[in-house]
Amino acid sequence: MEINALLLAAGEGIRLRPLTQHWPKCLMPIHGKPLMEYWLSDLFEINPASIFVNTSYLSSVVEEYLSRERFAGRIEVLKEEVLLGTGGTLLSIKDHLRDKPTLVIHADNWCGMNILHFIDHHRKYRPEHCAITMMTFETDTPESCGIVELDSDNVVQAFHEKQPNPPGNRANAAVYIIDPEIISWMEERDTFDFSTEVLPYFMGRIFTVHNGWFHRDIGSFDSLRKTRIDPIKKVIWKRNDAWLDAFVNHPIHQLLNSLI
Repeated sequence: MEINALLLAAGEGIRLRPLTQHWPKCLMPIHGKPLMEYWLSDLFEINPASIFVNTSYLSSVVEEYLSRERFAGRIEVLKEEVLLGTGGTLLSIKDHLRDKPTLVIHADNWCGMNILHFIDHHRKYRPEHCAITMMTFETDTPESCGIVELDSDNVVQAFHEKQPNPPGNRANAAVYIIDPEIISWMEERDTFDFSTEVLPYFMGRIFTVHNGWFHRDIGSFDSLRKTRIDPIKKVIWKRNDAWLDAFVNHPIHQLLNSLI
């Protein structure tokens, strides 16, 4: 299945200060490697038609990371001087997304499901009327997440966004596959907010694939602490390169250890 991929990596990570004062959230160390390394390993394994990564906060650090030889010619960086939001970033590359589905990933999530598994379930089981496939996971803090209610076909029937006492703990994992129809719909309406405008409009047309492994938004110290007990995910690259050799000794590791 041909697909595009967009990694959203521009977040500032305010809740992780002082960790994120000089180091971006999307490159936080997880089991000795930067978080984005795992996402890119998954993406390189499926070989998408194109890979886009948006940057903004500490963009020079992220761009240096992406300039490594192993990524040469495979990734297009979308530098945003002002954050565009998920919808705005999608519309900024709309002409590249019109002829095939697009995988949209919030790259500050630590995810146990392999993307190949997610795409395979989208391809095999998604009802024809659904224009979006959403990954879900079980959360211990449903009041802090977007909780979904599903029908017997695993299609979203209702959202409960960060509400007290929501009806369940199955949450939106902020990983999607969207059809070109979504891009056209957004373009016609000049819609920029994916969560509050796109998802509610397509209620009843959002298929879900459940992540039964682990899934964490690493935007808090507690989530970062919990990654230490999660299984180690492998990456496709067998050897370190100069960037990763330097990363092993970067001060971010010592600071991280002192805080969590």
